[in-house]
Amino acid sequence: MTKLFSTLNLGRGPVMKNRFMLAPLTNLQSHSDGRLSNEEYHWLTLRAKGGFGLTMTCAACVQAQGQGFPGQLGIYSDAHLPGLARLATGIKTEASIAIAQLHHAGMRSPKDLIGRAPHCPSDNGETGAVAMTHAQVLESIEAFIAAAKRAEQAGFHGVELHGAHGYLICQFLSPEVNQRDDEFGGSLENRARALRMMIDGVRARCGADFILGVRLSPERFGLRMAEIMELAQALMTEGKIDFLDMSLWDCFKEPNEDAFKSHSLIHWFTGLQRHAVKLGVAGNIRTPADAEKVMATGVDWIMLGRAAIIHHDFPLQMQANPSFKPLENPVSKAHLEAEGVSEKFLNYLSTWKGFVATDEQ
Repeated sequence: MTKLFSTLNLGRGPVMKNRFMLAPLTNLQSHSDGRLSNEEYHWLTLRAKGGFGLTMTCAACVQAQGQGFPGQLGIYSDAHLPGLARLATGIKTEASIAIAQLHHAGMRSPKDLIGRAPHCPSDNGETGAVAMTHAQVLESIEAFIAAAKRAEQAGFHGVELHGAHGYLICQFLSPEVNQRDDEFGGSLENRARALRMMIDGVRARCGADFILGVRLSPERFGLRMAEIMELAQALMTEGKIDFLDMSLWDCFKEPNEDAFKSHSLIHWFTGLQRHAVKLGVAGNIRTPADAEKVMATGVDWIMLGRAAIIHHDFPLQMQANPSFKPLENPVSKAHLEAEGVSEKFLNYLSTWKGFVATDEQ
């Protein structure tokens, strides 16, 4: 039997029944105030039922002013607790580990959505974002920690801190975006300080068996490959987190920076010392062959995004038939609806080039 269907002990929380994680996918399905909708509940619990060993929510915003998308799940208020508790229970009922991803969009918060200029580590002319005061930085750090505690109260097994894709934590990590001259800017140590304070806060305030992961991406948004490798290694060496989620866009592409083009992107991270931290990747894993190829690089688990939208039961289908052939894009609206995609999510997916079949196709 392939390693994909062996169990995985994250060190805290339940043992994963397999090596499949559901990627945290923006889907725009929740209510405008951040409360869970029936559509989002159905979408996520259907993936848990489909065999994913760990089911992660979409990016759940930790502050109202950090909202990044309309219809985004919220975790910044106790008013969100009933829906979050329902969701955690629904995922766990399917023997899947329930993880909430914690998110703040920072300068990527649309002004017309949050009703004010977005916040950023430094002023940003391109987005119109304004620099956070020292007090506001501390407030955002506290918001992540409080959201983790709220997730625990709701019954989630753990949380993931979203430090990738140019959102707030990533903005602090970026030497291009972060131009601060206080203890949160300058050196990599300083730029990673907010993330480390969040990690320490979650560990202090949540239970000893509460799972904590971090998502990083190594490229774009002004990030430097060498720095993200250094940070990834440090986080695994320190051992305060349980898993590191590297979002690579395409696992086997060459890095953008010339100095790292001698190996594939995934190679640079599987070569790091893991200690007890479990390393996994996301990035263009579409077929059983892709999944096997990624696992063969030595990662501990894989994360499916687009493949899980098309087939809610990808793990079960692959387990029953290792050579099963997933549908290729574009896929029909009828198929996506049968896979638990609501009208709001379908409208969003229709903006992805070549993902949804048009009437002509």
